[in-house]
Amino acid sequence: MQTRTSAKRHPHDDAPDTAEAFRRLTSMPAGPERDALRDEIVEAWLPMADRLAGRFRSRGENLEDLRQVAALGLVKAVDRYDPERGNAFESYAVPTITGEIKRHFRDHMWTLHVPRRVQDLRNRVRIAGQDLSQTISGRSPTVTELAEHANMSEEDVRAGLEALESFTALSLDAELPGSEDGYSLSDALGSDDPALDTVVDREAVKARLAALPERERAILYMRFFGDMTQSRIAEELGISQMHVSRLISRCCGRVREQVMKDVAWAGARALSPGWRVLSR
Repeated sequence: MQTRTSAKRHPHDDAPDTAEAFRRLTSMPAGPERDALRDEIVEAWLPMADRLAGRFRSRGENLEDLRQVAALGLVKAVDRYDPERGNAFESYAVPTITGEIKRHFRDHMWTLHVPRRVQDLRNRVRIAGQDLSQTISGRSPTVTELAEHANMSEEDVRAGLEALESFTALSLDAELPGSEDGYSLSDALGSDDPALDTVVDREAVKARLAALPERERAILYMRFFGDMTQSRIAEELGISQMHVSRLISRCCGRVREQVMKDVAWAGARALSPGWRVLSR
């Protein structure tokens, strides 16, 4: 009695027979005829490239773009394939096309630049998580379980888990999780403290203010720290308001000029090799 046997169909069982075309391609000189044959081979294998692109359709990239990348990988495989090595074309083309697609994700799909090592850790952790999810139900695998399954250190697993969440970036206007008042990431950003400039300025003038005559120091203190008017200062010291105004302008100009010279001199000392030699 005749029985019917069924075998599992290979994904590329419909692969075209292009062995003879490849042998002709390698022996043909460059020119229009060779280019036409090359295009025929590429067109014959495009269905396989499209299937490989379809495996990555759920990773956030447009399928048509993935098909274009896969086609580019196919062209590279056709150009580099050597039939004299004895391997079937598909065994060479599949990893070439898949590698081109993965390179596209690595180079173009990350919002932030992530080192290649971290991207590899991310992929290993993702694959380990998928494997363990088939045996663990009701919870996510722990860091220890992922590390043991993927033969990785727990530190590398944590880096990979962080990278899993880093494929895309949130907008600064995105509302923070659990926030009920519209609090966004931009609200959590710090800003420059303008008081820092004041601290720098005060430290810069401190020595020069201390070198002023006592009466001039007193006038500047009353004006800028005591917030006194010029007329009140004049009454306090028994001099005219015009005199107070001239003293303030003269003191400020002198201190400013001396501080600028100090800054220039300090910069010259830092940059000049001759100064470093003389100061030894």
